[in-house]
Amino acid sequence: MRRETAPRVSRRNFLLGAGTTGVAALSGCIQRRSEYDGGDGETGGPVTGEIAVAGSSTVFPLTRTMRVEFQKEYPEVDISVSSTGTGGGFGNFFCTGDRALNNASRPIKDSEVEQCGENGIEPVELRVATDAMTVVVNNDADWVDCVTVDELAQIWGPDGADRWSDVREDWPDEPFELYGPASTSGTFDYFTESIIGEEDAHREDYQPTEDDNTIVTGVSGDDHGMGYFGFAHYQGNSDAVKALEIEDPETENGCVAPTLENAAAGDYTPLSRPLFLYVSRDALQRPAVREFCRFYVRNATSRALVSDAVGYVPLTEEQRSIQRGRLEHAIDIANGRATE
Repeated sequence: MRRETAPRVSRRNFLLGAGTTGVAALSGCIQRRSEYDGGDGETGGPVTGEIAVAGSSTVFPLTRTMRVEFQKEYPEVDISVSSTGTGGGFGNFFCTGDRALNNASRPIKDSEVEQCGENGIEPVELRVATDAMTVVVNNDADWVDCVTVDELAQIWGPDGADRWSDVREDWPDEPFELYGPASTSGTFDYFTESIIGEEDAHREDYQPTEDDNTIVTGVSGDDHGMGYFGFAHYQGNSDAVKALEIEDPETENGCVAPTLENAAAGDYTPLSRPLFLYVSRDALQRPAVREFCRFYVRNATSRALVSDAVGYVPLTEEQRSIQRGRLEHAIDIANGRATE
């Protein structure tokens, strides 16, 4: 579905410009929900309409939770959320103009910004949480509690190890049964680049899926299974599979468990990562879209919604302030009250 003709748009320049200008010009404006005469949500009238969100399965449960809370305040807005993978969402729905919003477990790629540009879509990046991506094994795998980044690269890289004993001599002489996200997933992209160190350099002989429940079922049903996904999904299935600690040679932290506390402290490396919601800037002309984005960012510091209900690290106040500025500046541009 991607086209090849549009002029290249620098993602770095786009995001830097949106972020810095927005913070300077509009920090704090989010508190005034009805300050503009630009539509229902900004004149105090009822907010109505439909919103469809595609993208990351990792961000899916957080957006679903925000939807439920938002609709308590705005019951006349109908929101649907689908799990298509970050890349699948950008390529098939967001950058084609079929969806105004896309969940993403990695930053948008330059190639995706190009595709959006071809269709007149200008993506606005909003960070909404931090994840502690988790590697899991079978509960009966009592021979392993911690793996190094290098060992994970030996297992998941091209021509990866076939048997556990190929990586450590004292591990079982049994073949790996590997389960993970499909290549359309942002989790796949982030894991590949963080662990293997090269884009798309992931072994192909594993069982890929966009359904994290399939990974849980596969690993829990095989003594020699291994898989990975977002921490929220592990938190919801911690009785079914065992999380491994990760040792990163770039730090002196030793083996570090995937916990929200370790991710927030910056100790869980390299698998702690930012999570995003992307919105088409022109869609911010619609009251329902802009109010949902405002609600999402406003509540991204909520421990009850982000940590307790889902399983991710909330934004800090400073991080939220940056996102507020970016969003409000984009809203002003979309509604003709500001320029680039």
